[in-house]
Amino acid sequence: MSAGNEGRGEGLDVLSLSIHGLVRARDIELGRDPDTGGQVLYVVEQAKALVRRRAAGGVQLATRRVIDKRLDEVYAGPQEEICPGAHIVRIPFGPRRYLRKESLWPHLDSMVDQLTRHVRVTGRIPDVVHGHYADAGYVGAQLSKILGVPFVFTGHSLGRVKRARLLADGQDADVIEERFHLERRIEAEEQALETAAIVITSTRQEVSEQYERYDHYRPEHMHVIPPGVDLSRFSPPVESWSEPPIGSQLRRFLVHLEKPMILAVARPDERKNFERLVQAFATTPGLSDRANLVLVMGIREDLQEMPSASRRVLSAVLEAIDRYDLYGRVAYPKRHGSDDVPDLCRWAARSRGVFVNPALTEPFGLTLLEAAASGLPVVATDDGGPADIIGVCQNGLLVDPLEPEAIGAALRSALQDGERWRRWSENGVERVHEEFSWPAHAERYGEVVGALLERERGWRVRERARRLVRIDRMIVTDIDDTLIGDDEALEALGDELGKASDHVAFAIATGRPIERAIDALRELEEKGMPPPHVLIAASGTRLSYGARKRERDRSWEHQIDYRWEPERVRDVLEGLPGAGPGPPEGQTVFRVQYRLDPTAAPPLAEIRQRLRQAGVEATVLLDHDTSLEIIPVRASPGLAIRFICYKWNLEPERLLVAGDSGNDADMLSGDTLGVVVGNHTSELEQLRDHPRIYFAEGNHAWGIIEGIRHYDFLGRIHVPEADGEEAY
Repeated sequence: MSAGNEGRGEGLDVLSLSIHGLVRARDIELGRDPDTGGQVLYVVEQAKALVRRRAAGGVQLATRRVIDKRLDEVYAGPQEEICPGAHIVRIPFGPRRYLRKESLWPHLDSMVDQLTRHVRVTGRIPDVVHGHYADAGYVGAQLSKILGVPFVFTGHSLGRVKRARLLADGQDADVIEERFHLERRIEAEEQALETAAIVITSTRQEVSEQYERYDHYRPEHMHVIPPGVDLSRFSPPVESWSEPPIGSQLRRFLVHLEKPMILAVARPDERKNFERLVQAFATTPGLSDRANLVLVMGIREDLQEMPSASRRVLSAVLEAIDRYDLYGRVAYPKRHGSDDVPDLCRWAARSRGVFVNPALTEPFGLTLLEAAASGLPVVATDDGGPADIIGVCQNGLLVDPLEPEAIGAALRSALQDGERWRRWSENGVERVHEEFSWPAHAERYGEVVGALLERERGWRVRERARRLVRIDRMIVTDIDDTLIGDDEALEALGDELGKASDHVAFAIATGRPIERAIDALRELEEKGMPPPHVLIAASGTRLSYGARKRERDRSWEHQIDYRWEPERVRDVLEGLPGAGPGPPEGQTVFRVQYRLDPTAAPPLAEIRQRLRQAGVEATVLLDHDTSLEIIPVRASPGLAIRFICYKWNLEPERLLVAGDSGNDADMLSGDTLGVVVGNHTSELEQLRDHPRIYFAEGNHAWGIIEGIRHYDFLGRIHVPEADGEEAY
C-alpha cells in the first residue's frame, strides 16, 4: 500500500488498532508469549474478511513497529500486505525493542500522536476507528475524537472480569494490582466504552455478564458478531490421513501414541488453568490409562528465558507431571508451526479424542470453534463464550474450571460414549459452517457499521491538513500560575519571544472563558507579551486563530458538540455533595462548571462514575482541587492541541507545552515537549519520569524560559528519550 489510497476499493475504510503482541500477516506466532494470542489472529482474519466480502473498501491494521534482534525482521517493516485492500501499518512509538503490554501503557499517548501524524501524512481519513483490547481502546478513543470519526470497541478480555476471577481464586487484591495494574486498564476500558458508538462482542454472555459490570455499559451500543474460523485450514480428517510432521515431537513424550488424544492449546498463562487440567487427568480413575494428554503451551526455547509469569505456569505443569508420575502419558512440545494446530485437531478427532479448554475465564474461545470445525468434540469452561458456542454447536460439555473432579469426569464421559461422540463430532462441523464463518461476520459488520455511519453522517467534519503560514514550531502555555505570577519573568519571556524568528508561533491554552481570556491577553500585551497566534479557551472547548482578528474554529465546535447534553449533566450532578454553581462567566455553551469544596466533595472517580452510570458522555476535569468542569467527551486541552497539530500539519515534538496543574496533564502528555513550572501542584508529580516532560526549578514564566533553553526550542530543538532506551 502506498502512503495514500492505493490498494483500497470503494466503500467503508476501517482503521483497526491492535497494539500489543506480535502482529504479522502470515505464520502468526501464536503462543510465543502471553501477548500473542487469539486476538492477533482475530484482527488479521477480520481484516481479510472485510475486504474479501466487500464489507470494507480498505482496512489498515495499525500496530507497533518493533526492531529487536530477537525477533523476525518482518516486525520492523513499516507495512505488510495481508491481502489486496488490507495492510498492516506498523507505527513507531516508544522504545524500539519488544515490550510486554503492561510496559506499553506509558507510551500510548505517543501512539495517539504518531497515528494522527500517519493519517495526516497519508491523507487517508478512516470512516471508523476500531480498537481491540484496552490499550487500543484508549488510543482509538483519543484518535477518534481528534479526527471526528466514530469509534468501535472490542474488548476481547476485560479487566473487571479478570480481577474478579483472580480474587475468587484467592489472590490478594494489592498483589493483583501491583502485578497487572488493572485499575489503569479498567479506566481505559471505561473511557473506550464512553466514546464508542458501537461495541462488538463475540457472545451474548460477554454482554450480560462482562460488559454489564462497567459504569458506561450501554446495551443499545452492544452488537454480538461472532468471529469465524478459517475453514480452509480446519477440517475433519480424511480417509487418506497420515501422521503429520508434529508426530515426531509427540513420539518423544508418549508411549502409546494410538490412544485417544485429549488436546489443549493455549499460551502458558495462569488464567488458562493448565495445572488443574493435569491434576484432573491424573486423579480421575482410568482417564490416564485410556487417553493421552497433549498440551500445546506456546513456543519456548529456554525455560529460563521465558517471561516470569509463563515460566511459573510451565514449571507448575512440569512439577504436576512429576508428582503424579505421568511420564509417557503427557506431551508438551517446545514449539509448533502454524499448520501444526490444525493437524493436531484432526489427529485428535481421528483418535476419537476430545479438545479441552479449562480456562478460568474465556471471553470467547476461538480454539473451540477450530476444534469443532475439525470434528473434535469439546469440554470447556462454563465461564464466558464457551456457553454460547456449545449451546449453538451441541458438541460437548461445560465444566466448572475450579473443580478438577468435574473436569476429569467430563473428559472421561466424553470419551466413553461412542455414539454420542459421533453425534457431537458431526454437530460441530455442521454448526460451525452455518453459524461461525468469517464471511458472515464481515457481512454483519458491514451492516452494523454502515447503519452507524448513516446515523452520524451529520457529525462528520473532513478537515484536511493545512499549514499555518511560515510556522514550524509553537509554544503553548497556560495563563494562570504558569504564564503570570511574576512580572519580571513575564517581561523576560516577552523579550525571548520578541527575538524569535517568524517561524515560531505563540499559543495560549486556558480554562478561562473567551471573554476573560481576551481581557487577560490585553494585560499581557501591556507587560510586553506578544499577542498569541492561537487561543485555546474554556478548557479546550473554544479555538481561535490570528493575533488580532481571532477567527473562530467552527469545525472544532461542530466536532465537540457530538453527544453533548449539558442539561443532563446538570440534572445528574444536582445535589452533589461539596459542589456549588461556578461563576456565571465559567458557564459556556460547551462547559458546565462547579465550585468544589475538596473536604466535602466525593473523589473525582466517583463523580465520573455518577455521570457514566446515568449514560452521560463527557470529559470531567478538576482544576486546582476547587473547580470542577464538565465538557464534551470529544474536548479537552490536550485534544484541542492535537487537533491543531492535525489540522495545521505540525509535528507534536515541535510544540513546547507549559503548565502548572492537573488540568494541564493531558496537553503535557504524548510526543509534545512538556514543561512543568516550579510552582506546580502535586497532581503533576505522576509525570516526573516522562522523558519528554521537563520539571523546571523556576516558577511561572521563569520556568517556561528554563524549558525553552532545556529543549533549545528556539534553535535546533533537542528531543530527549528515556535513559538507556533506543527509541524512535
